[in-house]
Amino acid sequence: MLSTDFVTGAPNWLDLGSPDTAASATFYGGVFGWDFQSAGPEAGGYGFFQKDGKTVAALGPLTEEGASPAWTVYFQTPDADATAKAVEQAGGTVRVAPFDVMEEGRMACLTDPGGAEFSVWQPAATKGLEATSEENTLLWAELHAGDVPAALSFYRSLFGWRSQEMEAPGMTYTVLSAAEGDQQDASFGGLAPLQEGMEPRWIPYFCVADADATTERAQTNGGSVLMPASDVPDVGRIAWLADPYGAPFAILKPDPRQG
Repeated sequence: MLSTDFVTGAPNWLDLGSPDTAASATFYGGVFGWDFQSAGPEAGGYGFFQKDGKTVAALGPLTEEGASPAWTVYFQTPDADATAKAVEQAGGTVRVAPFDVMEEGRMACLTDPGGAEFSVWQPAATKGLEATSEENTLLWAELHAGDVPAALSFYRSLFGWRSQEMEAPGMTYTVLSAAEGDQQDASFGGLAPLQEGMEPRWIPYFCVADADATTERAQTNGGSVLMPASDVPDVGRIAWLADPYGAPFAILKPDPRQG
């Protein structure tokens, strides 16, 4: 389960790039009840989504040329420069070289060899998200890849991830775990084969109390449904949604028997 006791290779940050941050803040506030807190004028429009005063995600304007609205998952690294170098050596791309974010930490924006974008965060003053794996927070991170074995090999070379295969409807699903701790407790996400019409990407899953009601709120606030809410055995009820600018994300009402 994803926690805020971040270890190397675990998701420790999440942000949304949007062409209209004010409108995006309104949308996600309507869907998840989040508040938006600006990081100040020196942050260039960047700020934080908060739930009960705790940061659960972040939001900023699109800064990379040609970038589309999207959520970006960040993974913890003790050395952003070394990770960026390892990405290049393993056939990936460094889109934005490592740089310091004031006194908060050091980051880099990367792309894996299959084309999925991600980032890394080397913590300093900001350790990471302040709440996860509870209602209306990040619960799971899922990579959809054209070549599952190659993707697993790439990320394992960076972060030492462990994996376990499980059978899911219509596919073999790979559960990902950080290198430290009990493998099941350290699981944070999954790896799935690319479906027709999809692009390789990381998708964040947010925990919700009611997947159908959350889907309805997303539509009411201008979002769209990519995959209607459906039950996945031994997992819970899942839906795939997109915000008004097309950034995809997923929601999950966990099966209480799996808690």
